[in-house]
Amino acid sequence: MQTIGLIGTGIMGQGMARNLMRAGFSVQIYNRTRAKAAALEAEGALWRPSVAQCVSGVQAVITIVGYPRDVEEVYFSPGGILDSAPEGAVLIDMTTTSPQLSRRIYEAARARGMSALDAPVSGGSTGAAEGTLAIMVGGDEPVFRSARPILDAMGSNVVWEGGPGAGQHTKMANQIAIAGALAGVCEALAYARAAGLDEERVYRTIRTGAARSGQMDAAAPKILAGDLSAAFYLRHFVKDMGIASGESKGFGLTLEVLEQVLAASRELEAQGHGGEGTQALIRRYWDLP
Repeated sequence: MQTIGLIGTGIMGQGMARNLMRAGFSVQIYNRTRAKAAALEAEGALWRPSVAQCVSGVQAVITIVGYPRDVEEVYFSPGGILDSAPEGAVLIDMTTTSPQLSRRIYEAARARGMSALDAPVSGGSTGAAEGTLAIMVGGDEPVFRSARPILDAMGSNVVWEGGPGAGQHTKMANQIAIAGALAGVCEALAYARAAGLDEERVYRTIRTGAARSGQMDAAAPKILAGDLSAAFYLRHFVKDMGIASGESKGFGLTLEVLEQVLAASRELEAQGHGGEGTQALIRRYWDLP
């Protein structure tokens, strides 16, 4: 039985850990707040009190933490993953982070006799719980092939995108597409309300035509129900869009829709709504408590 060290048992990591255990892997877990790992412990995951102990004796390490600074800390700090994982281990960072940071991890891992993949995901907490995530993978293709059983336990659309950093670049494209689609959903509902229409009826009508999208079916029902709880935190979407904005500018691109949605989302985060779901963008259009 392969043993996996999983660091990060938040909104995504919990579902991912459960699917790994269902697939027959032994899973060691670490999180800065142990209470967030309690349910997984009760289900058979093995709690470890430090990063170093979590990655000791494993064949693979998975990280799914919040921000690039968190990724850098768990990999590069003294006693972190690069100091503590065994030679030959495959390090799989599934956080959405900077492509440059992914390449740094790849080079540092290779220098220590390990392998690294950047493998960010899309699908939210539902996809994590159901094992249906889209997983975009960068790194060496033979390493990707060797890690397929692990990745397949968590996702239904697992694709090798290219060399180190390619997974993160693909995730940036994903988040750029989401930004435009989410804004379109919010503006459509805002227009329906202003026109005096039944917003629920409008949604049921247009969702089956050319306006249909994953964002419409994920966000509109929650917006119409007044549910702004997070399947994916707005603050994390702000982080992702910020990375995408920086990468785009580095390519000489100006992506107007991305920049507008990023600016609006940053304002909402500053107002205290970062812990809500991405559908909280509707606050830009509707007066909500």
